[in-house]
This record gives sequence, structure tokens and C-alpha cells, in this order.
Amino acid sequence: MDEQRRILWNRYRAVRARTERLCGPLSAEDCAVQAIEDVSPPKWHLAHTAWFFETFLLGRFAEGYEPVHPGYGYLFNSYYVGVGPRHVRAQRGLLTRPSLDDVLAYRRVVDGRMAELFSSVEEASWAGAAQLVELGLNHEQQHQELLLTDVKFNLSLNPLLPAYDPDLPAPPTADPDPSWLELEPGLVEVGHGGDGFAYDNEGPRHRAFLSPFALRDTPVTAGEYLAFVEDGGYRQPRWWLSDGWAEVERSGWEAPLYWRREGERWREFTLGGLRDLDSGAPVTHVSHYEADAYARWAGARLPTEFEWEATVAALGADPARGHFADDGFLQPAGRRAADGLHQLFGDVWEWTASAYLPFPGYRPPEGAVGEYNGKFMSGQMVLRGGSVASPRGHLRASYRNFFPPDRRWQFASLRLAADR
Repeated sequence: MDEQRRILWNRYRAVRARTERLCGPLSAEDCAVQAIEDVSPPKWHLAHTAWFFETFLLGRFAEGYEPVHPGYGYLFNSYYVGVGPRHVRAQRGLLTRPSLDDVLAYRRVVDGRMAELFSSVEEASWAGAAQLVELGLNHEQQHQELLLTDVKFNLSLNPLLPAYDPDLPAPPTADPDPSWLELEPGLVEVGHGGDGFAYDNEGPRHRAFLSPFALRDTPVTAGEYLAFVEDGGYRQPRWWLSDGWAEVERSGWEAPLYWRREGERWREFTLGGLRDLDSGAPVTHVSHYEADAYARWAGARLPTEFEWEATVAALGADPARGHFADDGFLQPAGRRAADGLHQLFGDVWEWTASAYLPFPGYRPPEGAVGEYNGKFMSGQMVLRGGSVASPRGHLRASYRNFFPPDRRWQFASLRLAADR
């Protein structure tokens, strides 16, 4: 194995091992639960990420390859219609078989065969294989974040409110003194256009025109959002988009997901269990509807994704700098003076005012792998920046996350913008 292959193989092993470490605090029962259709059992995440490498790497590049199990392609395909039929998403929690041990054994077999592939694939095919390996590793890192957010939601519905990790350290906190950054108007370059990995939905790089605007230098804090709650924000339709107010009435929202009022005190369920609300930390687990309503109440608005990206470029923000899953807090932290760039990356995903749509000239890749992003460009909103559940090094300025506007189980927050 040459040096290039060895570097990628070591990265493969590290990413795959981290997924299993994240499941270390969980019981076999924890790994089988699916509380709502949006979340998946940890066992399914473990199996699906192995299926991805088996399907798109081994099935294509390993000569005469036979699947580990004839039924796993049906059970663990997520949404790749071009690959074949799939098990119903809402019924993933009913898969008591294969067992967790069987799934872990499946991962080991796939990893062993991937090791053989790294050594045996011909040089003429290596470039294509390496691109798919990189996609698979970034895909697995996405599932690492989903695994944590899904576990948090599942545990929150247990009346005992069990902690994922009862020894989870409290993140550093501060009471930020927010200010506003004014950005020059004009044409800016947005989207991925450089070297290194990027998803297809991050390009092509193109120009966008920005009017004069200002962006707040910190996300909205839990304490600031609490003022909206206590001012009757969830009882006043004037702040809400029509669909958002309909969701408030339908679902009975009164505060962000995981907030609980105990007398005069507010508490929040975290991966470390139930804790007092940290007023200086970014508010989190709010939907796009809630983020938009708060911004209106505050006399501001949400930024577009292009305003957000242009701000990152203007500040020279480092995507590896921030609070990420690697730091071990798994709960957003208040800004510290040392942060400097004010949490543009890490801690919380930031809802934007931008619908998730293709950039000019966008074309999805050929084949089933082209279903990864493009077919979801309808009815979703863009988030930027990453969260405290994201792996460090997984993000970049052009990274586009997306969810429907009513979803709350991700570590999602907001940063205010204003016209100038």
C-alpha cells in the first residue's frame, strides 16, 4: 500500500472507530429505540454506514463481490432508490434482528474487505475509489452527529430522563456582550471552489449580490430567547409565519425543545441529563419557525446563507475553531474571549432565511450516489456553521446543512441580521 492509500486508510479506520466509541455509553436497548420517524436507532446508523461502503465501494471495485448478508441491502438502504427497495423508515425501531452484536460483526467484515480493497484496487481505478471513500467518510461523520442528536431525543422521552453520559462536563459559559458587524455590499463569490472535499450541493462557485447588511457577532443566547418566551412569544401569532403558527397550535409549543419549567426555574435536558438552563449559552433545538419568530420579535431578521458565508470570508474564520464533539461537552457553550471569531463554527447550527435550492449550474453526480443531496431541494431551509455534535475538521465555509422548517431535534439556533 503506497503512502497516499495508507493515509486514507488510517483516516478510514479513525472515522469508523469513532462511530463505535460514540455508542460506548449506550446499552443494547438504547441502540434499538426509534422514538419518531425523523430519528433512527443507533444500531441502524452503525449498519447503514457499513452498508454505504459495501454498496458503493465493495460492490463496484471488489471483483466478484458478494454481500455479507442478502437482506442487509433492504434493511439498511436509506433513500437510494437507484440501488433497490428499502425498509420503511418509520419502522427501523422494529428491527430487533439483526442484533447489535450482529451489526458490529457486519462492520468488522466490511472493514476487513475494505482493507483488502485498499491494497488490491488497480491504480487506474484508485482515483474513483478514493473519491467515494472520502464521500463515505464524510457521510459517516454526518451520521455521527445524527447518532448523538437521535440518542438525545430518544432518551428525553424516557420518564427517568437518563443521561447519555452522566459525567459529561459542563461547558464553559459567559454572558456575551453582543455587537454588530457591518458588511460592505456588492458582488461576492460563494460556494465551494477550492481544493479538498465538498458535497455536490456546495457548488458550483458563483457570484451573489448583497445589499448593505449587518450581522450580530454572536448567536442568540438562551437568556435572550427566554425573554421572548416570557413576553408571550408563543402566544402571539403576529411574530410567526403562517405555517409556523399552525405548528405552534398543532404541537403545543411553549418553549424550545428540551426546556422544562420547574416553578420559577427553567431547566434543559442535555446529553448529560437534566441541568439548569445556561442563560449565556446559545439557545438550541429551535425550529426555523421559532428562529424566524424570535428575529421578528427582536426587530431583526435571519441572514441569508450568502450573507453568512460572506461574513465568514470577510473575517477569515477558521472552520476548525469552535466547540465541537471532540471537546467532550456535547452542549453549546457561552462565548469566551479567546473565541475571537464568535462561534461562527461549532456550538450550534444557524438557521438562515435561504431555502435549500440548487446553485446556478448545479448538476447532481451520475448514478445512485447522485441521490445524496439534489433530490431534497424542496421544502427545506439551509443551516450553516456546524454544532457541538459535529466532528472537528468536518466543516467548511461552504457547507450547507438542510432540514424542513419545523424540525427541532438538531442543535439548531440563530444569529440575527439587519438591513443597513
